[in-house]
Amino acid sequence: MRFNALEATSSCIDNNVHANQGGRICMDKQVDYFAKTRQDIISRIGAPAAQALLRNSLYFVMIGSNDIIFGECSLALDFNHYVDGVVSKFKSQLTTLYNLDARKIVVLSSLKVGFMPFEIDIHFCAQDCVSSLNKLAKLYSSKLKSLLEDLTKNLSGSTFVYADYYAVTEDLINNYRSYGFEKANHACCELIGRHGGLFPCLPVCRICPDRTKYVFWDPFHLTESANLILAKQLLDGGLEYVSPVNIRQLANS
Repeated sequence: MRFNALEATSSCIDNNVHANQGGRICMDKQVDYFAKTRQDIISRIGAPAAQALLRNSLYFVMIGSNDIIFGECSLALDFNHYVDGVVSKFKSQLTTLYNLDARKIVVLSSLKVGFMPFEIDIHFCAQDCVSSLNKLAKLYSSKLKSLLEDLTKNLSGSTFVYADYYAVTEDLINNYRSYGFEKANHACCELIGRHGGLFPCLPVCRICPDRTKYVFWDPFHLTESANLILAKQLLDGGLEYVSPVNIRQLANS
């Protein structure tokens, strides 16, 4: 079984998201790279063998949270209008991926962005701002699930799996102590900010003495310990976290 992952630092669905920041490879460009890799595979083993290989591979697409965090939306914007635009763009990108012979595709929703150390530290309007961001992330996740169900129905031979990153991170944060964590929304790698969320993880930062006790590694990303829990839920979890099948079932299909 071959695995392909589409994800990058500061990746996004909408090409216009935080365009002035470096280090980003948005979804359109990632799909372009995949198309070139596909051609390289065809040139090496021939079209029939390449098609068989690609159609039996697993594809993981982890993108969308940055469109919620850094998109050209504000808390006063019509959430439905903004999310519909992002989802429509994503539909086109995923359809292109299908047309390039991807068939088994796992797509993660947005995590619960309002509980990132970054979001908690940059907002000065207390819980209301964070709650609005979470509502936006939840709306996106809901519309994404519907999109993936429609794609599976309408694209012959495809299985688009919805991985509920929002639900997993919500469970981790709400029940962090039951998982053995001591800090739910504080960065292990920190420099400034009440929760270590105002500076990226660089050599000048302080590292917590035991990263296994933290849900968040830096202002944005989960620790390895938290990611292992996420992976377990998506690999063998039930419909509350991954649907219509989990990743093990998808791999064996």
